[in-house]
Amino acid sequence: MPELRKDPIVGRWVIIASERARRPIDFQVDRDPPRAGMCPFCPGQEDKTPHEVLAYRPPDGPSSRRDTPGWSLRVIPNKFPALMIEGDLDRAGEGVYDRMNGVGAHEVLVETPDHTRNFSTLSEPEIEGVLSAYRDRIVDLKRDMRFKYVMIFKNHGAAAGASLEHTHSQLIALPVVPKNVTEEMSGALDYYKYKERCVFCDIVRQELRERSRLVYENADFVVIEPYAPKFPFETWVLPRRHRSAYEDASREEFATLANAMRVALRKLHLALDNPPYNFILHTSPFDQRENPHYHWHIEIMPTLGKVAGFEWGSGFYINPTPPEEAARFLREIAE
Repeated sequence: MPELRKDPIVGRWVIIASERARRPIDFQVDRDPPRAGMCPFCPGQEDKTPHEVLAYRPPDGPSSRRDTPGWSLRVIPNKFPALMIEGDLDRAGEGVYDRMNGVGAHEVLVETPDHTRNFSTLSEPEIEGVLSAYRDRIVDLKRDMRFKYVMIFKNHGAAAGASLEHTHSQLIALPVVPKNVTEEMSGALDYYKYKERCVFCDIVRQELRERSRLVYENADFVVIEPYAPKFPFETWVLPRRHRSAYEDASREEFATLANAMRVALRKLHLALDNPPYNFILHTSPFDQRENPHYHWHIEIMPTLGKVAGFEWGSGFYINPTPPEEAARFLREIAE
């Protein structure tokens, strides 16, 4: 059973996931990615994965059966989970230290049956299906009273942490709210208390007015290079209208979000020659689903350098690319 341990100095929870040390990739260096046909995420290999918890497939015909080919999107438990779905939290103190059992959910969202494609080459309806699956899994997992937050993220490319080539996203349902989320929520609340406005709504308004960091806009979303990015070409996708929780977006908004995500990732793909990247969904914790100060959004971070000693020691990030220059460059890319 994994374990959650709390740093008593900064209050950060750490997952001690000894089970993941048994993954074959942990004992390999410079390995080649699995070829199509040998990949456990490809159609015909459904028996190589845990049973699916969600799949989008035609409602009738032979492909309607669980764990068979014919799906367009498939969600499965991670075979080597960071947290385990079974068990009780069993919170305990050990002197100055706090711990609990590593209870949670760790799932993989296989975004397409086609091994040769990546997220930036999916069609808008296909991306909309992925975004809808994120919502469906959040709605389902929040029924479990042990969980307080669902972190959804994507690692693209080995340098960004992807262990399999077949395009996929992941989610981890947590019994605690991550420290980064708590700090972001706290900062947004402080801004709201001072100005009685959502800071993210103010950012959207200012970026639409100034336009120097605006990359793309549609009826419901803006794509921007943030004012103080940690990394070169860090890119945010934000709703124009205030919403605290991702799962409260309408079905119509998922279509325009798919458009914004496709444009943003396609521009980064073309501008930076298919860079490794991470994207992370930032949304409100379950117990703060509706509030006036926080605004869900997606942050995309290309892996174009390495975090080194100064960054780890100081919390400062050195970014050599001004966001205004990055935005101008991306605007000029015809996707």
